[in-house]
Amino acid sequence: MSETILIIVVLGLAIILGIIVYNMYQENKYRQQVRAQFGHADKDALLNSKTDFVRDGQTSDQSGSPIRPLRQKDISEDVAFQGKNDLFAAKVSEVAAAKPDVEIEMEDDFTETVIEPEIKEIDTEYNFKRMDAPVFSQTKLYGKRKLLLDLKDLTKLELPWFDHRFDYMAYISLSEPQELHSIPRLSSRHRFQIAGCTMDDRFQIAEPIPSVYYQGFIIGLQAISRSGLATVQELEQFGEQINRFAEKMDGGLMLTDIETFLNVARPLDELCARVDQTIAMHLVSRGTVSGLELRSAVENLGFELGVDGAFHLSDEKGETLFSIVTLDNSPFTSSLLSSQAYRGFSMLFDITHVPAGGKQFDRFMDLAVKLSSTLGLDLVNDKLEELSTQWLKDVRSYVLARQEEMKKVGIEPAGELAKRLFS
Repeated sequence: MSETILIIVVLGLAIILGIIVYNMYQENKYRQQVRAQFGHADKDALLNSKTDFVRDGQTSDQSGSPIRPLRQKDISEDVAFQGKNDLFAAKVSEVAAAKPDVEIEMEDDFTETVIEPEIKEIDTEYNFKRMDAPVFSQTKLYGKRKLLLDLKDLTKLELPWFDHRFDYMAYISLSEPQELHSIPRLSSRHRFQIAGCTMDDRFQIAEPIPSVYYQGFIIGLQAISRSGLATVQELEQFGEQINRFAEKMDGGLMLTDIETFLNVARPLDELCARVDQTIAMHLVSRGTVSGLELRSAVENLGFELGVDGAFHLSDEKGETLFSIVTLDNSPFTSSLLSSQAYRGFSMLFDITHVPAGGKQFDRFMDLAVKLSSTLGLDLVNDKLEELSTQWLKDVRSYVLARQEEMKKVGIEPAGELAKRLFS
């Protein structure tokens, strides 16, 4: 074989190998694009894709990876985590461009159930009764004078600002009446309240008001919130801070036993984690809708643009029922609404902050359908799958079941306790 033929053969093999490698690269790139556009096949019991858990500020897919949810509070806090939302907005644009203009059909014979039916009732029973006589881990007396209030009597009081199921309690009795010159700094990721007993034996929220003297204080650390349950270390740190405050005030201190408290708080925290979810209905356009047209349509239905960059529909008390946010979680502003177009938006239903009952969810869906009709938008889920009547029935049942769980333990959705636990 001549040298020329050998060179030709080598070049030919190199070309063939290059073509094979290039084809493998193109195939892998195409697969990644498909995954990015349509997501993974992770089935969820609620939205057939992913569920927005609000209490801890994140969602998780089946692999356990954290996912940024759409929720009202995120809009005012930051827009740094827009990866998932930008992907969703891009997905809307791509699918809209490729999809022919057809009407949404609500199929009554839809066979795939998005929410798996609950096989049996949850048989766990919770007994969240007030602790009339808490167990105390430590009692400390500062100074030698007699205390103005009996510490054990303080523990038996039921004040409207505290709930022993999720407030970790501390009781302080002073040896002489004192003004509260400043609210103590109790560093913690959890909120706390201080009630003071005045000289006429009445309790009120303690404030540093001149000439108002207190005989003692009851302090409650809210150990359950959307931040999760307080840890043992956090409760111990709180106790140490209260110790220093009591010593400064020359008073006696009594703290609730941490383990006794957590035995009551843990099951309630688990329930809160389960029910604290937000339902998101996405309304998307095959083209675009102008911001002016969008604003006019939602305001005609009673929504108002809030300072947090979302539209809110409020009840007669001024409390938010439903919210509307952008698909990429960026804030709505008057200037942007008057100058740009949108691919659509998301309507949010916070299970814990909407009054219980099917009537409220029916109203939520009625508003979504009206906006869909007015603006020519499609109602879809996170995977851009059109919603069926079966899907809506399943989600409605799911919402009512979670709200019923709350009511069984005395937490009325949208009530005062719900506002404390889910804020």
